[in-house]
Amino acid sequence: MENILDEINQPKTYSDRDLFIKIWTEPREVFRFIHENKYEKYVGVLLILAGISRAFDRAVMRDMGDNYPLIAIIGLCIFMGGLLGRITYYIYSALISWTGKWLNGKGDTTSILRVISYAMTPSIIALVFVIIQIVLYGNEIFKADGDIVSGGIISNIIFYFSVILEIVLGIFTMVFYVIGISEVQKFGIGISILNLILPILIITIPILILFVFIDAF
Repeated sequence: MENILDEINQPKTYSDRDLFIKIWTEPREVFRFIHENKYEKYVGVLLILAGISRAFDRAVMRDMGDNYPLIAIIGLCIFMGGLLGRITYYIYSALISWTGKWLNGKGDTTSILRVISYAMTPSIIALVFVIIQIVLYGNEIFKADGDIVSGGIISNIIFYFSVILEIVLGIFTMVFYVIGISEVQKFGIGISILNLILPILIITIPILILFVFIDAF
């Protein structure tokens, strides 16, 4: 009986492969393992890929195809996204740690950066669907009025299905963010969401005030 109880109470361990599989079904346990074991393998690679993924998202939202050829957009997203990915997420992690202390959070910048890197796994997978969209429609997906309906029924079905999957993966990313921060900071879900929002408010509110002040003069 004691042996059975010891096995139940024994912390879970994960192989490299298990981490990326079990994160979908046991996210809290996976983030707990990453945090408690200070597991940093692949963190750098994940942050670079996450930066590239976000760079492509921004390229679509900013309609970069209206001003740049496809090869330039791809080059900029890969180079600048990969270069700035780690820096951007480090700053965000530092802000989460800082604002988290106001809420009695326990995590430091490095601990938060670890879980954020693995929380970005769904968004990194979404890169596959961005590649599919580029293969189907090229620079059109980056234009404000890009032609993404003339490729035929099959192409359109694949395109819109990939867009839906991107949205689903984006939702998973946000869920993983909340669970990861909850585990590191020792917060409930509600406070974890607040902790993720506070750094954004700290950056955007002063900028908005500055714009209002400048506009007033």
